[in-house]
Amino acid sequence: MQSTLTVILDAIKGKERDYTTGGLNQALIILAIPMVIEMFMESLFALVDIFFVAKIGVEAVTTIGLTEAVLTLIYSVAIGCSSGATALVARRIGEKNPEAASFTAFQALMVGVSFGAITGIIGIFMAEDILRLMGATPEVIATGTNFVRIMLGSNVVIMLLFLLNGVFRGAGDPAIAMRTLLLANGLNIILDPIFIFGLGPIPAMGVTGAAVATTIGRSIGVMYQLYNMFWGKGAIQIGPKLMKIDWGIIRKLIEVSVSGAFQFIIASASWIFLMRIISRFGSESVAGYTIAIRVIIFALLPSWGLANAAATLVGQNLGANQPDRAEQSAWRAGYFNTIFLLVVSVLCITFAPLIMSFFTDIPLVTKIGVMTLRIFSIGNVMYAYGMVISQAFNGAGDTRTPMIVNFICFWLIEIPLGYFLAVTMGLEVMGICIAVPFSESLLAVILIVIFKKGKWKKVNV
Repeated sequence: MQSTLTVILDAIKGKERDYTTGGLNQALIILAIPMVIEMFMESLFALVDIFFVAKIGVEAVTTIGLTEAVLTLIYSVAIGCSSGATALVARRIGEKNPEAASFTAFQALMVGVSFGAITGIIGIFMAEDILRLMGATPEVIATGTNFVRIMLGSNVVIMLLFLLNGVFRGAGDPAIAMRTLLLANGLNIILDPIFIFGLGPIPAMGVTGAAVATTIGRSIGVMYQLYNMFWGKGAIQIGPKLMKIDWGIIRKLIEVSVSGAFQFIIASASWIFLMRIISRFGSESVAGYTIAIRVIIFALLPSWGLANAAATLVGQNLGANQPDRAEQSAWRAGYFNTIFLLVVSVLCITFAPLIMSFFTDIPLVTKIGVMTLRIFSIGNVMYAYGMVISQAFNGAGDTRTPMIVNFICFWLIEIPLGYFLAVTMGLEVMGICIAVPFSESLLAVILIVIFKKGKWKKVNV
């Protein structure tokens, strides 16, 4: 039995392993550590980004809040495609067929480039209209149009960053995905203040500078991914003979990814509707809610590392014809995730005022942020199992089940309940804050009940 320290070092180094044999705890740790670090870097950047932008003013923070509500649609497609790629690649790796996994990875690359290019062109030309549609004030439109144009115009980069990391996770190479985001988001953090506030010959660009820094960092991260796919020494190795289109695999990838994308689109569209409701109550409300959400993302994204580890273990063990081991992987990851988020929730509830003081000293913005942090944290413990079980379905290739449950919980419950509490009952932002954890807790319960039935074990990808 390896020592804990040796296991952790192997995880960070990305030592190649067979995740279909051996102890589950060890497999989960080796997969989860780089994924947690990867997600931590993504969440850290989100926090640092809003820290710098908050120094510009309320309009700048509002720009990011409204833009991200739209960008989450792109992220949703990217994450959905990533789920499809993880499921197919993990299944091929579990079948001990790395060449087929690499061939699948190339098809995923082609899908990402095509979708990213089309949506990027649309985003460049419709940036101002998008902000107006989201209810932005004239001041926010004037401040944020270039930010939106750059962020949406770089959709190819966003698609590939998510999609290719999904490929590496499915292949059991999470250390590559970790290093990608360490590089991309590390650069983002360094470049953010330079482009936002200016340095030497680089002029101060304000909120537009945040978009420039993000795009540069992510682009370099994607270059690192491509290097590892074509010239690396991991499980995924794309050589010249694999660089051809296979419409059968693309159709299967799209088939699995569409449901995966829709489950996140449903959640993201819900987010857009909720942000649109919050915009009725003024820029301070949007700013306070946006800052709090960034803090919550900072806390939740490492949890997604555990959830992604569960998805990889489920996919590979189903490929190796070990469904019971696949199921045990999900329950074990959910248990660890619940302990982690219980600690996080207690900290957020206790230190909410202190946390908000790092970002703003505007009383109303602070008040909204503190309230959002505390109410959302109540639902985190229930959602800990929900996110793991959802990803376990995705890892099995059953992306349809989480999509249906998301539709019920987010569109049929969360949005109407949020509107009723916020507008009809006059609770404003508090109404939204109550509706979200209620709906996500219900989602977790439904997914757990369905997962126990075990039909996901028979999905064929």
